[in-house]
Amino acid sequence: KITDNMKPGEIVLLENIRFYAGETKNDDDLGKKLASLADVYINDAFATAHRAHSSNAAVTRHISECAAGFLLKNEIEYFNKAMSDPERPLGAVIGGAKVSGKLDALTNILQKVNFIIIGGGMAFTFLKAKGYPVGQSLLEEDLIETAQQIMTDAEKNGVEILLPTDIVIAEDFHNDATREIVAADMIPEEHMGLDIGPDSIGSFSDKIKSAKTVIWNGPMGAFEMPNFSKGTNAIANAIAESDCLSIVGGGDSVTAVNQAGVSEQMSYISTGGGAFLELLEGKTLPGIAALDK
Repeated sequence: KITDNMKPGEIVLLENIRFYAGETKNDDDLGKKLASLADVYINDAFATAHRAHSSNAAVTRHISECAAGFLLKNEIEYFNKAMSDPERPLGAVIGGAKVSGKLDALTNILQKVNFIIIGGGMAFTFLKAKGYPVGQSLLEEDLIETAQQIMTDAEKNGVEILLPTDIVIAEDFHNDATREIVAADMIPEEHMGLDIGPDSIGSFSDKIKSAKTVIWNGPMGAFEMPNFSKGTNAIANAIAESDCLSIVGGGDSVTAVNQAGVSEQMSYISTGGGAFLELLEGKTLPGIAALDK
């Protein structure tokens, strides 16, 4: 009724499409219903492009004119500029909690980048793979061999992997816990690593400033706690102060950039977390593939 009564120049914003059970199942009948409302379909939702849903996949089969919006266009163009035809050296700063969440991305970018900086909780699985004690730090025991393999493959490909050389540690996971800085191979059994230390900040920042292109996905520590945000903020500032093409993706990284007050100095900040990560993994995004067809 609403769309039938629209006047020229009016815009209708529909209710959340996920109230329809068929949306997340990429139901073709729902796609047809959506298509019946329009002559032209524009997808400007990069953040959901990694999902094959009725509103971004099935609908395109029933409208002859489909295209990307300007935001989606920018997302793909900036990513391709960084990963397909980058100005080198090309570096990736990868952080966050777990190796398992970034494993496919690490494997894929090993073929493309000149260096990878690894921080955050995931760094401890790599440090453990080097034989270092990690105390109570976040650790994925089942991925220690995988981390060793990634480091071996990186060496074969001539890709430099930079791990933290010093760590900010505490006995408890809260902002007011007593902090110490220790070498990365000297974490006591009862402590956990919660941020990178000043030596790591220095070496990571120098490497970033030597690059022409940098992609950042994931914080360097528990940056949501002010006392453990120094490393993440320093990396945000190093990227902002460099002359590189800088692309930031992932919810935590975007939050960190805003928290550090340097969002205006980044070349591009992606609006998609999962979608950005799947691009890093080398995957084709269903929402974009549907437009290509």
